[in-house]
Amino acid sequence: MEHGNVPIMKPAILVTGGAGYVGSHTVASLLERQDATDFDIVVVDNLSNAYRTEGRKKPECLRIIEEMTDKTIHFYEVDIRDATGLSRVFENHNIDCVIHFAALKAVGESVQKPLEYYQANITGTCTLFEIMRKFGVYKLVYSSSCTVYGEPEKLPLNENHPTGQGLTSPYGKSKYFCEEIMKDICRSDKKWMVISLRYFNPVGAHHSGRIGEDPSGIPNNLMPFIAQVAVGRLKELLVFGNDYPTADGTGVRDYIHVEDLAEGHVKAIKLFHQPGFSGFHAVNLGTGTGYSVLQMVKAFEVACGRQIPYKIIGRREGDIAANYADVSLSHRLLGWRAIKTLEDMCADTWRWQSNNPDGFKCS
Repeated sequence: MEHGNVPIMKPAILVTGGAGYVGSHTVASLLERQDATDFDIVVVDNLSNAYRTEGRKKPECLRIIEEMTDKTIHFYEVDIRDATGLSRVFENHNIDCVIHFAALKAVGESVQKPLEYYQANITGTCTLFEIMRKFGVYKLVYSSSCTVYGEPEKLPLNENHPTGQGLTSPYGKSKYFCEEIMKDICRSDKKWMVISLRYFNPVGAHHSGRIGEDPSGIPNNLMPFIAQVAVGRLKELLVFGNDYPTADGTGVRDYIHVEDLAEGHVKAIKLFHQPGFSGFHAVNLGTGTGYSVLQMVKAFEVACGRQIPYKIIGRREGDIAANYADVSLSHRLLGWRAIKTLEDMCADTWRWQSNNPDGFKCS
């Protein structure tokens, strides 16, 4: 598109960490929208948790999304701590808003590697904000976490529950610190619009079975662990503790289908166009229902038609007994609600894992 002799660039949505699990499904959701031709999608990712076939420029998940949607994704292999690399992305595209996923995200691992987590999640986020400000981009959807609430004082958790108290992992602390930074920059400059989406536990896969969660190494999250046991990649599921004060002694979490979660980001972006919208807003994304580890195992056994062997071991450092969301604010503010069932979560995970037993390596 040109205006006189000056090319006019289409507005672009920048997705950091867009080759990761939730990021890639959000990219798919954005490109599946009817108005997807109105904007460009730009992804930056350092590929620390994404697979790329040798000799290809783009990671497999993005290549498959392009195939499925017949749309182009602009991809840059850039770490968000690289200010020069990020600046180049902003120079090349007319970035209108940013969806910021890029982060390290394993609770247990963060206890063992706190410096790495603070470096990636806090330093990286601050670098991104500096570059956004430099280029006059002030609209941000942030990938936060229910871990900012720490040990719940009461359930379900709503957005008014205190944050930052009794946090059990550097991962949770890093998300909390970033939220505090975002509140401060919104107070200091009214141009900023920040929606911090506090996820509960994303699971499932794209309904096509072509993209899904493909963690490097042994999975840190329950559902891919169960799925890899079901497909024979791993011998048995390790259940971290059965002495919690829950119905069956195993941890209870609010599991949300990744496609519902992705749609939450699409809804959040629309808020930026509402007159008078500004400042920092935190919103829970969950279903409002908690399931235990053993309930998830049973549901997955039904979906895959196989028994899932498991072994109970000690509690994992940083874990809490139970959490699930009060999701009423997401209904009111975003006009969003989770519609996929536990059966959908298990069936879609199994479709992805059984069609791709080695993840993206065999796509």
